[in-house]
Amino acid sequence: MRRTRSRLITVLIHVELAVVAVIVLYPLAWIVGSSLGSGRSLAQASAIPTDPTFANYVRLFAETPFATWYGNSLIVAVSNMVLSVLLSAIAAYVFARLRFSGRRIGLLVMLVIQIFPTFMTAIAIYILYLTFGLLDSLAGLVIASVAAAVPYNIWLLKGYLDGISTSLDEAAVLDGASHLQIFTRILLPLMTPMLTFVAVTQFAVPWMDFILPRLLISSPENYTVAIGLFQLISDQTRNDFTTFAAGAILVAVPITVLYMVLQRYLVAGLAQGGEKE
Repeated sequence: MRRTRSRLITVLIHVELAVVAVIVLYPLAWIVGSSLGSGRSLAQASAIPTDPTFANYVRLFAETPFATWYGNSLIVAVSNMVLSVLLSAIAAYVFARLRFSGRRIGLLVMLVIQIFPTFMTAIAIYILYLTFGLLDSLAGLVIASVAAAVPYNIWLLKGYLDGISTSLDEAAVLDGASHLQIFTRILLPLMTPMLTFVAVTQFAVPWMDFILPRLLISSPENYTVAIGLFQLISDQTRNDFTTFAAGAILVAVPITVLYMVLQRYLVAGLAQGGEKE
């Protein structure tokens, strides 16, 4: 009886996994098939194209400034990733390891800021950027993205540092190490798993963001890939859904590559942390 019940549970689990896999993979197969389709309209798109072709990819680069959109998004995403990781790691170390006046108030302020959604500050950001002349610039987009991400990342990394024993710091101090040496030589290697997570997320968020660039960017030469692809299907006189599908496939490439590259650092960081603890 128990063996039969165990087999039944196993079968049900596999059926559930199969259903979830179909739900997840079918939209992906449909968008890939649509990008390889010979037509342009949504009605001609299918998961398995009858006459696969790369014409939509060629058309994407030949008829639209997709390369410019792609480059703008890369600039914003990479800048946001680097600055967010750097600023968050330094600030998290300061809040986790140092004791100074205003420390608790600073943490509380950052926590309260995270309660409110980013879009609630859209009007304030627009007016502020209008005042300082930062509208319609990639630099302004990077500043807004970093400012929105850093408070949460500081809390995230601080919580991770709180789980690392302070005995490592004390031993390093006895050996004559400075705060900078403790941070760079001891704690940063142990923070590799969480820094990897922060790096991937802070690349992905501005890379796929639409609302903030739509608010701050107005010139076609400064469009990000999200705004540019939206223009392909927002105009009632255009019906480039298969070209849009080709662009959507290319949008997924950098995030996939970044995850594959950083995955080994995530595993190495976990192993290194286990050895040092």
